[in-house]
Formats: sequence, C-alpha cells, structure tokens
Amino acid sequence: MVCIGIRKEDKNRWEARAPLTPAHVGELVSKGIEVYVESSGIRAFSDREYEDAGAVITRNLDDCPVIFGVKEIPPQYFRMGKTLICFSHTVKGQEHNMPVLWEIIANQCNLIDYEMISDREGKRLVFFGNYAGYAGMTDSLWALGRRLEHEGFSTPFASLKKTVEYDGLEEVRAALKVLAQDIKEQGLPPELKPLVVGFAGYGNVSIKAQELLDILPHAEVEPEDIFTLDPGPDLIYKVVFREEHMIQPNRPGTPFVLKDYYKHPDRYYSVFSRYLPYLTMLMNCVFWNNRYPRLVTKERLQQLYCSRERKLRVIGDLSCDVDGAVECNTHVTTPGEPVYTYDPLKGKTECGVHGEGPVILAVDNLPCELPKESTEEFGGQLIPFVHHIAGADYTVPFNELEMPKEVKKAVVVYQGELTPNYTYLERHLDRGD
Repeated sequence: MVCIGIRKEDKNRWEARAPLTPAHVGELVSKGIEVYVESSGIRAFSDREYEDAGAVITRNLDDCPVIFGVKEIPPQYFRMGKTLICFSHTVKGQEHNMPVLWEIIANQCNLIDYEMISDREGKRLVFFGNYAGYAGMTDSLWALGRRLEHEGFSTPFASLKKTVEYDGLEEVRAALKVLAQDIKEQGLPPELKPLVVGFAGYGNVSIKAQELLDILPHAEVEPEDIFTLDPGPDLIYKVVFREEHMIQPNRPGTPFVLKDYYKHPDRYYSVFSRYLPYLTMLMNCVFWNNRYPRLVTKERLQQLYCSRERKLRVIGDLSCDVDGAVECNTHVTTPGEPVYTYDPLKGKTECGVHGEGPVILAVDNLPCELPKESTEEFGGQLIPFVHHIAGADYTVPFNELEMPKEVKKAVVVYQGELTPNYTYLERHLDRGD
C-alpha cells in the first residue's frame, strides 16, 4: 500500500493552508493511496472533512514514509530515510534554514522542494504565488489607507480591511468595487495626486496583484511617463517595471540583454532609485538573491527623506526577502500585524503605520490569508505528481530514481546527500550558514 502523510502547519496561528484539500485526498484514496492527516485545530479544512474523504486522522506521522507539508518541515519529523516535500527555503542558501538542511542530511532524508518543480523552460508548476499577489495587494491598499489616515488625510482607502478579515477572495473583490465607486464619487485629496502604484516584476504574483488594483479607477502608464503625469484625475496611475527599466549595464552604451543580466548580474547596476520620488506605493514582486542589485537601498531612502521627498507611503514587499531587493525589509511580519514603518534617518522600525518613513508590508506567507482558495489551487497543481512521489523507490541510486523529470529536478537531498543540481549549497553549509 502506497502511503503518504499530510502534516499540520504550525508557523503561526494564521497558517491554515494544506498541500491538499479533502477532495484531493478523496481522489488519492480512490486510487489506492493511503493518506494520513495530522490533526489540526487551525487548518482551513477540518479533520472531519478529511476523515469523510477517506483519510486517517492521526496525532503523528511516524509511520508515514512520505510527508507533505507547506512551510518548512521541522526536525521532529525527520526520521531515517523519510521523504519530505515542502517549501524548504534552502535553495538560495538562506542562512536561517541551513541548520535544518544539516539535520535533513544527517538523518539521511530525501527533500523535495515545491519551488523547484518546473517544466523544461524553468516555469514553476506548483506554487501559491497567485494568492500572494491577491493578499499582498489587499494588505498594501489597507496599509495605504491607514497611513494616510495617520497623516490626517480622509480617503476612501480607509474603508478597507486586512485580508484576513475578509471571508475569501470574492468578499475582497466586493470591497474593492465599493472602494472604486467611492473614489469616483469622493475623489482623492489634491495633495496626494498623482497617486502612483508601481509594480516591480511581471510574474504570477504581480499579475494577480494588478488584477485587484485594476478594479479601481486607474490608468496604466509606461515607466518614463511617471515623471510628467497629470495630477488632475481622481484615479490611480499604474506602472509596471521590467528588468530593462530597473537595471542598466555597467558599461555606458552597452545595450541591456536580459539573458546576459541573469547570467552575469555583476555587469549591471540598479537605476530604480530614479523612480522612487514619484511613487506613492511600490509593490515588489521580483525574484531576488544576493547576486542581483537591490531595487530600494537604505541609503537612497535616507537621501529622499533628507531632501523631504516623502511621496512614497507604502512598500508591499510581496517577494519578502529580508535585507533583499528592498533593503529596508528588516524582518518578517504576520497577517495579524502585517506592517511596520521604517525610519530612513534613524535606521529603525516601528510596528504599524506610525512614525517617519515608508510603511513596509513583509508577510512571508501571504497566501495563508486566503487559505481555502489557495489550498484548492495549489493542490490542483500538485496532485498529478503525488502518486509518482509517493510510489517512488527511494532505495535505488539517484540516477536510477524513476520520477517525472519535473519533480526529479526538485530533489534537493537524496539519501542524505545533496543532489548534483544543489551541490553549490555545500559552501553555505561549510561556512556554518
């Protein structure tokens, strides 16, 4: 009997997602897969729903050889030879998760990372990014309303709530439609116009965030247009930044070539700072690691505030790389308290929307704010691969492991060793990172 376990999520009290819904479990059970579900009091789907679908509800997953989770799986689940599937947040050499990677290796486990399941072009096949976009946009607009209220402005944005306070995406959309009508009827304070929302990046997260913003009265403009916008209209100007807008070659006169940038990022530098004085809100949706230049530096924010150019109210860091593309993202937040304010002159943060400086949204598990819908979509992407993962023979050498190539490329650790695609992580482990 092929057997899998679904662990309970315990990152925080808002992490109510699961890798598979009860309907997905029922489909697996009907095909002869035995499914054990660890009991949870916060999961968006109840134990009873999983039990009715044919799962066995349990207090531990010790007897399950293959364990599926969402966020990083903690060490108490590591047993010799276990196969763990999750977002491990290790493939960039993330410092805070290197000890966990060591434990996985020491216990001779197998680790499969959802983030690396992709097609031949490298397009990710299993992801929550759509709902990071939805939740991040909602929270950022809520933060804008609260920040403007703190500054003494009365705006329609004040009517919005945090994402976790809505009962699903349709209720969010309904609230935005009301907001759109209020903007048309009440207008925006002249001091805030032109109100510009910039999107750094154009992938799944950005697309879904834009989808919600587009419910509001808006006009899309090109990056070079934001320097001369008409401040009259009561609408939001939307601008989407691609790599060629944000990054330039070090050598003057050299054309920007996207493939060369990704291959040799050291040959390029960021020019994004030129846009910052014109943005009311920035939505950061770019992939980033320390090979790439930052978009927003602490130094540039300090220059803006020294010159009293304080138009930028909110940075929604949906990619949420601490000390990453947005350097003033100093720590992650939770859905209950999703923002803090970064003071560029003092280099300090203050919880909430008070204080000097831009408000930073830094929730690193945004899709959990819409847990049912995000689980339904994610599980639908994952389920075609579950039988292959569950039924694989993990005793054979890696080169003999039979598994769809889309998944095999996502095996980070096999039989306690880094697989060929991930040996670069050795340097992070060796440094004690």
